[in-house]
Amino acid sequence: MMQETPDVSIVIAAFNAADTIGHAIGSALMQQGVALEVIVADDCSTDATRDVVGAIADPRLRLVALAENRGPGAARNAAIDAARGRWIAVLDADDTMRLDRLARMIARAEAEGAQIVVDNLAVVGADGSARAMFDEHELARRPDLTLAAFLDSNVLFRSQHNFGYMKPVFSRQFLADHSLRFDERLRIGEDYLLLASALAAGAKCVVDPTIGYLYHITEGSISRVLKLEHVEAMLAADGEFLGRYRLDGKALAAQRRRRSSLVRAHSFLTLVGHLKRRSLAGALGIALRDPAALRHLSMPIAARLRRLKERASTVRPVEFSAGRADPAMAPHTSKEPPAAPDHPDRPPLGNGTRP
Repeated sequence: MMQETPDVSIVIAAFNAADTIGHAIGSALMQQGVALEVIVADDCSTDATRDVVGAIADPRLRLVALAENRGPGAARNAAIDAARGRWIAVLDADDTMRLDRLARMIARAEAEGAQIVVDNLAVVGADGSARAMFDEHELARRPDLTLAAFLDSNVLFRSQHNFGYMKPVFSRQFLADHSLRFDERLRIGEDYLLLASALAAGAKCVVDPTIGYLYHITEGSISRVLKLEHVEAMLAADGEFLGRYRLDGKALAAQRRRRSSLVRAHSFLTLVGHLKRRSLAGALGIALRDPAALRHLSMPIAARLRRLKERASTVRPVEFSAGRADPAMAPHTSKEPPAAPDHPDRPPLGNGTRP
């Protein structure tokens, strides 16, 4: 029987995830040392996602079926609204977790009186190799994640991975007390904005440098396309964020750098639009106003992924038993970290978004 108040509610937003959702749920249900529930919010999938979820006979698993497709933020919010756990952990439908992840993170947060805890990630390739996204020693020197550091990490057009990729575990009570939810208007950057808002509202966020979250990619992954309307939505959301919270000097400076990078992304995508339409006058106008937009066209597409391979350190496979030797490490999704800024359609997102 499920205890009255689980330690943690694991929320999974799913859309056409029939091929991967079973692995995600399996790694969630097999978490050790915590009482848990898993809530899958299906965002009106057209494949067999709901059937796959329904076939898993475990009383700790619940399905919330949205009546219409509303995006990842709305799906996650629906799952959070149904959650009963003291902590909320977000898991993407094509990722998995190490079996001791949540017990370790929650213990760390509660020992330090924190309302949020983040950890390291492994990028799992098509061949089963796993590489750390962040250097463990560097994270160990950062016991807390401050608002200023988080904002500064999420400036676009930087080569390194940013903290927006991290998957926080939130105190459900803190989210409720501060009326915090994912912004359902955003299709890109909704996870960044929630963590930024929680930090701005006064949450303490501790950092566990251990790898616990497994971010799966495959050969031939398709990067998410960043569109002009996405940038405009993020600029509007950042404006509302500044209107809602009073930032200290360091955080405000970091937020201004992020906004400047979004403005550059807007110029870049506008320039690309003019080039596609063969509008020389329009392209020239953008280039004169923002010369940096031209520079973003000249870098090789593979540069970001090469840097990832060169910098990342290999980590050992995960022990996970659910029908095959190591499914938590097996490649099962078609995605990759956002592409380099030079591609006409795919500048780097810099905010932890997913395909």
